[in-house]
Amino acid sequence: MRTPQRTALNGPYELLDLVGSELGASQTRVVTQDEIDRFADVTGDHQWIHVDVERAVAGPFGGTIAHGFLTLALVPRLLADILTIENVSMGVNYGLDRVRFVRPLPPGTEIQGVATLVSAERVPARGGGQEGVQAKASVVVEFANDASTCCVAEILFRYHP
Repeated sequence: MRTPQRTALNGPYELLDLVGSELGASQTRVVTQDEIDRFADVTGDHQWIHVDVERAVAGPFGGTIAHGFLTLALVPRLLADILTIENVSMGVNYGLDRVRFVRPLPPGTEIQGVATLVSAERVPARGGGQEGVQAKASVVVEFANDASTCCVAEILFRYHP
């Protein structure tokens, strides 16, 4: 497990000077079977490897595992624990460039996010406002016990002052 470290910025334009830098590491968190079950309910994905605890013991993973998209859904939350930007009137998720689910995530396992700023560029304002910054971060979701990789995602955000 890495020591949690946060990058705090006064505004989105400071991202332009941090390209290539590691932004830090999140606090750890544990994904529970209850969260997996609730995600299954929301998405309608009730595949037994996710929700049937008894059957999954004899399955390929030795127990249930989180949905890949549940793991992915945690990425913005982990990134928010790593990076704070003041003086932002609006921040929006702009999409993903690359996602890989490297290892399955069993419930009860402690994970941690580690983020590196891949790119940052100015983007025009919409509706006559001030231009913003589009940033791409590579977020690696690691298992806290051995720092091996669970998921890697390149996520894009737009921040407007």
